[in-house]
Amino acid sequence: MELPKLEEPRSASLYPVQSRIEGPQSFPREIAFVGVLCMAQLMTQAALGQSIAPLHIIGDSFNITSPGQLSWIPAAYSLTVGTFILIAGRLGDLYGHKRFFIAGFLWFGFWSLMAGFSVYVQRGGGKGAIFFDVCRAMQGIGPAFLLPNAIAILGRTYPPGRRQEMVFSLFGATAPSGFNLGAVFASLFAQTAWWPWAFWIMGNICFLLAIAGYFAIPHTPPPYLKKDSSITAWTRVDGWGSITGIVALILINFAWNQGPVVGWTTPYTYIILIIGFLFLSLFGFIETRAKFPLIPRDALSTDTAFVLGCVAAGWSSFGIWVYYLWQFCEELRHASPLLTSAYFVPTSISGFIAALTTGMILHRVPASFVMLLAMLAFMTGTILVATAPISQIYWAQIFVAFVVTPWGMDMSFPAATILLSNKMRKEEQGVAASLVNTIVNYSISIGLGMAGTIEGRIGGSGVEGLLRGYRAALYFGIGLSGLGVTIALAFGTSHFLRAKREKEVQADGALDFEHRDIETPGGPSVKIEGGSTL
Repeated sequence: MELPKLEEPRSASLYPVQSRIEGPQSFPREIAFVGVLCMAQLMTQAALGQSIAPLHIIGDSFNITSPGQLSWIPAAYSLTVGTFILIAGRLGDLYGHKRFFIAGFLWFGFWSLMAGFSVYVQRGGGKGAIFFDVCRAMQGIGPAFLLPNAIAILGRTYPPGRRQEMVFSLFGATAPSGFNLGAVFASLFAQTAWWPWAFWIMGNICFLLAIAGYFAIPHTPPPYLKKDSSITAWTRVDGWGSITGIVALILINFAWNQGPVVGWTTPYTYIILIIGFLFLSLFGFIETRAKFPLIPRDALSTDTAFVLGCVAAGWSSFGIWVYYLWQFCEELRHASPLLTSAYFVPTSISGFIAALTTGMILHRVPASFVMLLAMLAFMTGTILVATAPISQIYWAQIFVAFVVTPWGMDMSFPAATILLSNKMRKEEQGVAASLVNTIVNYSISIGLGMAGTIEGRIGGSGVEGLLRGYRAALYFGIGLSGLGVTIALAFGTSHFLRAKREKEVQADGALDFEHRDIETPGGPSVKIEGGSTL
């Protein structure tokens, strides 16, 4: 993959020297090392799957029937995953990635347990649904610390090349498998035992992974900070930028997801949205003047803007695809959560093949072409689901959608991660990983909020009403993925024109060299023709 070379830094560096991590010294240790880090991605997606699969069973236990309120169960989780990643990456860059990786699993485990215990709040006559949504939001802070620090450790351990590309591709390949595992086990417990057991078991697994991470991840050298007493920790973390950015993302996301629940005519929804955009503007103003900006200026280029734009459009479409495909199978085709989980199994196989393929072609084809293929996969999968008849057999459109869509996930994520990783310093790998993961998870949550608004406006009761609402939301997903295709085409056109200009400049330089006059010492000038020396 043709990636832009790292330019001279345009912003201050946190460290005077680059920082690398010494990798595992044996192949078995490397397997354990990469495996534990990949579990961060797997468990993140498993937590999403464990709430979507038994969504209506969980909703019934809290007496929730409104589609807008149900959508909060997965959206609250994605909200905090996408919101807190940026600050988590910076903290890892400053104080050590390994310690925040382990702390992320411990936090993840604790709030997974609390999410399961929320059922007792409901039984006690309290507002269990609200407490459950809060627990889901707090649960998402764990992956927010896991993902950027896991990718940062990989980025600091493996130099750019084939091995790094394969490792990042494997990291992305665990996403569909993680979602399916979470969905399968949550469905099993919901149908045969009790749905809270899925959260309690996940909590204990997270605790075990924290212990495994302590032993499997090699020593992460402490960062060598510049000894300058005038630079405070608040400045290094970009405190004001972090606060305004987090507040902006939370308010905007809350407004978009609360709108379908209470209606956009309710004043506080659009007031919160306006305040959120004001905080977002303030965040941008602060970042232009920050000594250590939360988003390093080194990462801001035309290429990264195109790539992140593709990721935002594609993954918001994916969030709509997976949520409404699940509702389509359960509510309209009357499939059980466990059977629907079985329907999703091909995504694991297809995703693994897509990840390996991406790892092999990333160094051979331009990033714009990889992104175009990913966006086309997202769009094709969404079209297949949006147009599928209720009575059609599984092996027609739905199965094909399960095979095609994972290619969008496992081509766009590794390509974007590697591009950002190679664009930034080794000591800022946490921030590089944060940018991609923030866009991925925040886009999923925002996309669900927008789709929920559309479904609430157009859908209705009964089979026909539900189908109309689901298809309207999926058509919106098609539009988002189509936007991703357009951005990818613009990215490719920009890349082609830039390469063409570079060739013309090189050709002009070579021509000037071939025909320039060279003065020989003590003699007349000698004209060089065709590169020969006279």
